[in-house]
Amino acid sequence: MSGHDQNVSATATAALERFTLPNGLRVVLAPDRSAPVVGVAVVYDVGIRSEPAGRTGFAHLFEHLMFQGSENLEKLAHFRHVQGSGGTVNGSTHLDYTDYFEMLPSNALERALFLEADRMRGPRLTEENLRNQVDVVKEEIRVNVLNRPYGGFPWLKLPPVMFDTFPNAHDGYGSFDDLESATVPDAADFFAKYYAAGNAVLAVAGDLDVERAVKLVERHFGDVPARPAPQRPGFTEPDLTGERTEAYTDHLAPLPAFAAAWRVPDPIGDFSAYLPYVVLAEVLTDGDASRLVQRLVLTDRSVTTVGGYVSFMGEPFDVRDPTAVLLQAHLPPGGSVAAVLAAIGEECDRLAQDGLAEGELARTVARMSTYLLRDADTVLSRALHYAVLEQQRRDAALAGELPRMLTDVTEEQVRAAAAALVPSRRAVVEVVPGGGQS
Repeated sequence: MSGHDQNVSATATAALERFTLPNGLRVVLAPDRSAPVVGVAVVYDVGIRSEPAGRTGFAHLFEHLMFQGSENLEKLAHFRHVQGSGGTVNGSTHLDYTDYFEMLPSNALERALFLEADRMRGPRLTEENLRNQVDVVKEEIRVNVLNRPYGGFPWLKLPPVMFDTFPNAHDGYGSFDDLESATVPDAADFFAKYYAAGNAVLAVAGDLDVERAVKLVERHFGDVPARPAPQRPGFTEPDLTGERTEAYTDHLAPLPAFAAAWRVPDPIGDFSAYLPYVVLAEVLTDGDASRLVQRLVLTDRSVTTVGGYVSFMGEPFDVRDPTAVLLQAHLPPGGSVAAVLAAIGEECDRLAQDGLAEGELARTVARMSTYLLRDADTVLSRALHYAVLEQQRRDAALAGELPRMLTDVTEEQVRAAAAALVPSRRAVVEVVPGGGQS
């Protein structure tokens, strides 16, 4: 173990203990003795953007493979051991990371640490497991994308309109051809490259004794072989210099819809310039008093719903560059996407020129801070948030600073962000309803 330090987090109500094992694994411990539960999260610095060309969907497929047993445990034993302790367990794949997590009674902490360390040493990669999980992922695509109205809209449909490079533009769920052509050696190479201890962060939050937890982490993760983290490529692309639009027919969609996106500053490298866009999305769309709900839903009645958020998965504090602020809406039958986009432009211009109403910014930021605090209610949510912030920014304690940082966003910054939402920087994808016809 090396490099102990402590940072105070408002959401954890206690000091964070951060250290790094000799094998490179970074660890965050966040004690909170208010309830006898713990949240355990392991985040690997690999996501959809990291998968190689010709292997679309591989990051998500590999997440499934991590539950198919390991050297010491048979298939699905991870679920059985956690659920047998009265806990819950899962994993998820994101653009820039993959996470694995448990929430369970605090007396089962060692069990969770053993399970996560065991598969960090190596999952059971067999032809049978691979073929089985390819079929599972294909069925997930059928259920969530192919056979669902607005499936994949807009997180799968908008990036290929906005971006040109494979990492940013491709379908993160994967094509059936790519998934079916995946091999066990592909999986082994992916694990060797990205699932190194030095490419991971372990976070534990909840009812824990720090000294005992440190010993347990060292006991179970200390002998995981050391492998260096891979060099992370830059995924930067230039901003758009002209509007890009694309439409597609969704045979299951009952109403027309569209999503528009504009690039935003680097969430990691230029956080202070990025935050005003996060606030702007809420000013425009959060609640009946917001500008676009008032204009489009309640006054013009040109849309049935409208929403806004930053990042394609709606995770403004868990994403790297490049990303975007998105506005999306569903329209009534025969609605005009062009007219709605024009109205959005008018409202952004009005905000940029006239500013916010008295108290509007303060109310919006207070509401956002409430959301952040509510999200931190469970120890699992905190563990996941700490792990991702430590992974991406080497600053888990930022979780407790976000509400304050939002209050530092000025009206002038929000007005400047609104002024940047111009058509020449915009990517738009439109859903044409197919009327339920095959």
